[in-house]
Amino acid sequence: MNFDDKNEINNFIKLLSKLPGLGPRSGRRAALAIIKQKEKLLIPLKDAFNDISEKIVVCEICNNIDLKSPCAICSNQNKDMNIICVVEEISDLWAIERAGVFKGYYHILGGVLNALDGVGPDQLSIEKLGQRIKQNQVQEIILALSATIDGQTTLHFLIDYLEDFNVKVTKLAHGIPIGGELDYLDDGTLTQAILSRTTAD
Repeated sequence: MNFDDKNEINNFIKLLSKLPGLGPRSGRRAALAIIKQKEKLLIPLKDAFNDISEKIVVCEICNNIDLKSPCAICSNQNKDMNIICVVEEISDLWAIERAGVFKGYYHILGGVLNALDGVGPDQLSIEKLGQRIKQNQVQEIILALSATIDGQTTLHFLIDYLEDFNVKVTKLAHGIPIGGELDYLDDGTLTQAILSRTTAD
């Protein structure tokens, strides 16, 4: 079926196709499944989207998303304030929290260095990390970055950047395969990688 570019159904399909893991075909299948179940899926999804779009905020401290700022993690007084785990994206923070092994705070960079995409240090939340280290007397920074080329490039940049701070810098250890992204690792592998972290050099 061919839809006009201004057709609401076609626009819905195009928007779904932009989601991670979905393309034109899978986006079309997802759209049809949602539309066919108007009462069970379409209307509840619409209400949920409206609700979250009005309430969601970015944490002023770590860049996480929540319904308040500071977020629930940064507001948790039971966390170890001496350790900050640096991750690329929000999904990485959620993966580590899901594993339940890390007891400190987080800092989300918002991506990784990538010259081809025009992502340099100024596009990432690196200076903000430095400010947090100075203000909170942080003792250890864990660089929990993916084992991709861009992830490791960012890791080495951060190691050099953090040399000017009186802080221990460690990185994830065993269990992270080359090219692996944190969000796709099982909890056991991620737990072992954090517990066996090594000094970054």
